[in-house]
Amino acid sequence: MVRGGLVGARWARDARVLPIAAGPVRLCPEDVATSMTAPELARAPALTQRLKQNLKQNLKRALGPRGVFIEGFLKHPVMVGSIIPSSRFTIARMLAPVRWDECRLFVEYGPGVGTFCRPVLDRLRRDGRLIVIDTNPLYIDYLSATISDSRFTAVLGSAADVEAIVAAQGHDHADYVLSGLPFSTLPEGVGPAIAAATHRVLRPGGAFLVYQFSARARDFMARHFRRIDTGFEARNILPCRLFWGWKDTVADA
Repeated sequence: MVRGGLVGARWARDARVLPIAAGPVRLCPEDVATSMTAPELARAPALTQRLKQNLKQNLKRALGPRGVFIEGFLKHPVMVGSIIPSSRFTIARMLAPVRWDECRLFVEYGPGVGTFCRPVLDRLRRDGRLIVIDTNPLYIDYLSATISDSRFTAVLGSAADVEAIVAAQGHDHADYVLSGLPFSTLPEGVGPAIAAATHRVLRPGGAFLVYQFSARARDFMARHFRRIDTGFEARNILPCRLFWGWKDTVADA
C-alpha cells in the first residue's frame, strides 16, 4: 500500500530497501547499518576486502606492466628511480656503447617490469646471460613469470651483493652492469657500496651504465672509475642524465 508518496514501511523493511520519497533521500551509514541483519554485518568487512582486491586486480590488468611498475613504486618509492619507465630513446642511447659480440654476462640493477630486459636480450649473443637484481619481490615475481628466455635470471637481492650473486650463477665477472637505481635517495652508505662492488665485479674493459635524473650518481662512480662518459636524453619523462663508467685496464682493477 502506498500512502503520502511513500512505500509502506513494512514492505520496505521486508524487501531490504529504504522507503522512497518524492524528494531526495539522504542516506547515512547508520541507516545502512540498522537495515542489515547481524549475519550481514558480520560478513561486511570480508565483502569490503574482496571488493578492494577485485578492484585492485582489475586495475592492474587494465594497466598491464605499467600497473605493476606503479604498484612497486608506491610500495618502495626510495628504491625506484621513477614512476614512469624509461623511453625507447633512453634505452637506445644507454645500450649503444655496448660491444655485444664480447658480452657474455650483462647485469641490471632495479629492472622494474623489464623495460631494459627485452632490449638487452634482443641484442645479447646466444650464449650470453642476463642477470637482473632487485629488492622488490613484486618485480622479481613478475619478471620470472613473463620472461621465459633461458638466458635470463631474476634474483631477489641487493645490488651491493652483486659479487656473490654473480659467483652463485657460475660467473667470475660481469662484462656490463646497468643501473637506474636512484643513488640520491638510497639509504645511507648503500650508494657507495654498490659503486664499489660494481667496480670489483666488472672485467677490465667492462662498463658501469647508469641513467639518472640527478648528476649525483657520477660522484659515486668517480671514486672508482677513472673514465666516465656522459650524455643527456631529453626524450624521456623526466629528461635524464646518462653515464658510462669504464674499467679500462688491469691497473684499474
